[in-house]
Amino acid sequence: MKIFTSFGINYMIINSLRFMKKHLLIYIFCFVSICMMCSCYQQPKNKVAKASNIKGDLIIFHAGSLAIPVKQIADAFKNENPDVNILTETAGSVACARKITDLGKMCDVFISADYNVINSMLIPKYTDWNIKFASNEMALVYNENSKYSNQINKDNWYDWLLKDDVRIGRADPNTDPCGYRAVLTTRLAEKYYKKPNLSTAILSKDKKYIRPKEVDLLALLETGSVDYVFLYRSVAIQHNLKYIEFPDEINLKNPDLSKLYATVDVEITGEKPGVKETVKGEPIAYGITILNNAPNKGAAMAFVTFFLSSDKGMSIMKKNGQSSLVPSFSETYNKIPKELSIFARNVK
Repeated sequence: MKIFTSFGINYMIINSLRFMKKHLLIYIFCFVSICMMCSCYQQPKNKVAKASNIKGDLIIFHAGSLAIPVKQIADAFKNENPDVNILTETAGSVACARKITDLGKMCDVFISADYNVINSMLIPKYTDWNIKFASNEMALVYNENSKYSNQINKDNWYDWLLKDDVRIGRADPNTDPCGYRAVLTTRLAEKYYKKPNLSTAILSKDKKYIRPKEVDLLALLETGSVDYVFLYRSVAIQHNLKYIEFPDEINLKNPDLSKLYATVDVEITGEKPGVKETVKGEPIAYGITILNNAPNKGAAMAFVTFFLSSDKGMSIMKKNGQSSLVPSFSETYNKIPKELSIFARNVK
């Protein structure tokens, strides 16, 4: 009886072991599957958590000529990141930079109408890198109430500007790239049309209508205080204004004419009182950067990525009359954050 009982117990143990062995792989498979399902289930939560970290105040200093596209881009970005509070300050690009260098104001993202403002005023003390993102061109902007608007054209514009009863507006070269580009445009026009002293004649006229930034000129034009303003073509398009298109030899648009543009220059106020800085003519290129001491670097990085993406920010820029330069050569490529390096190139 003992033998039988012992045999039966052994038999049961052996069968149990066989059963466990047989189903062990099934148990392991089920366990792994459940783990993978849990992992997949958690992944969207991680993404949401990451997106929710983009919050707080985001301070953006930008050129006046970008007022409309930056607002549109900021609104689109906020739709995707509702916890971000976007604070923008508009001024001439040089004036914007001086808010940082002279006044010590805090800023996350700096967007300049001239990428050289970033290079010369902010690198290397305030930022390490700069990405060119859009082009533009100079134009002569007016409306239906401007004197002689039915007679002026691309071949005779300079003759009408010199009439005593015509008033001209332009931006201040010392605070705004549009201002020094207006000067460069007149000097290129003097060469192109072979009209000695044309630039001096235009620039010595109506100095009381010089304003700190280009968009201030729109108010003068709207009220009839001036008849014509030297302004970016994009601003004319954004505000449904009429404009004279200058030849490429004058408008600072064409990269192939870089050598020609460089034959003219203008002196502007330097960083230190009493010091002058020479600005040479070159194709217009806007620049963007994030400040080293940006209070909200996470939001700044997300915004600049959004801004430079072809289907987002750059699409909005294009609709507002500015062609994308992304990706373009950057002298500071090796300093650009890895996440943003796709928007620039290391060689010309």
